[in-house]
Amino acid sequence: MKAGIVGLPNVGKSTLFNALTSSKSAQAANYPFCTIEPNEGIVSVPDDRLRRISIYIVPKKLIPTALTLVDIAGIVKGASEGEGLGNKFLSHIREVDAILQVVRCFEDNDVVHVSGKVDPVSDIETIEIELMLADIQTLDNARKKAERTAKSGDKEAKLRLEIIQLCLDHLAKDEPLRKLTLDEASLKAISSFGLMTAKAVLYVANVDENDLEGKGPLVQQVRDFAAKVGAAVIPVCAKLESEIAELDEADRAEMLASSGLAEPALTVLAREAYRVLGLHSYFTAGEKEVRAWPIPIGATAPQAAGVIHTDFERGFIRAEVYTLADLETHKSEKEIRGAGKLRVEGKNYVMQDGDICHFLFSS
Repeated sequence: MKAGIVGLPNVGKSTLFNALTSSKSAQAANYPFCTIEPNEGIVSVPDDRLRRISIYIVPKKLIPTALTLVDIAGIVKGASEGEGLGNKFLSHIREVDAILQVVRCFEDNDVVHVSGKVDPVSDIETIEIELMLADIQTLDNARKKAERTAKSGDKEAKLRLEIIQLCLDHLAKDEPLRKLTLDEASLKAISSFGLMTAKAVLYVANVDENDLEGKGPLVQQVRDFAAKVGAAVIPVCAKLESEIAELDEADRAEMLASSGLAEPALTVLAREAYRVLGLHSYFTAGEKEVRAWPIPIGATAPQAAGVIHTDFERGFIRAEVYTLADLETHKSEKEIRGAGKLRVEGKNYVMQDGDICHFLFSS
């Protein structure tokens, strides 16, 4: 699963990406970053439950889940028509699963705003319009092809044509597709289009060092807008976070304390991005490792087992499941089993966030 970091030029997008990818702290040893391409990286998702599990089941290592972030070059007005290499950059957005839109919420005369003034809602709307226009182009092209195929009586093409028209009608109201409710069959019919306004979005308010909690009027404008579209907002001072990421552990802790931060804002951002991607975690725990595994919310036990290895899903027999609360109460798996708290779950079990599991399967 990938999340794309999107924004207008000069909003702090690349500073944020670089901060996520350059941490030298001890925390970074547990939550590493590795480069895939110049503009793409994998960032691990901090989860304190790993540490809590390891108190009772002591492993050789802790392995968190990870998400892929893609730093997408600045989008400008007219991108849907090719401005600023817009078509190329928009194609990168089509390939991600969720959008992290960085919005400038600070004043700085030394950093020129592309529109001449700081107006976060206008920035959001500029990108939203470009994405909607691009989606309209994609759907118009797909409609022509579906119309030709539907004339032959192809049922799938007829369904696709209906859904395409439904999406176009929705976009004509200046509403992004993420606000259109579609059933599973309809989503599948248009899944190959990479429709950008159908993707979940998280607004990252890039604030200055005097407003780390994002209580200023600029961030409030973003919060008000996000509330209307059902999105979340995370305030981050990209400049400060990039400085924190470069520090050693002792200096890092001191700077966090002096800034009044319990943890880096990037940690909060990584966890929220994980949620926006529709993921949560289950755990496996043993002497070799305590590991968090990413699964889509709503995944069944066999699907969760398949994340470890496809053979586990094919040969799934049952799952033995307990919770972190059980472990903290009874102190060991043996005592959990003795207390009758170890649950045996079958193929229809829907995994819950934080489940600790053993999977039994046939080879």
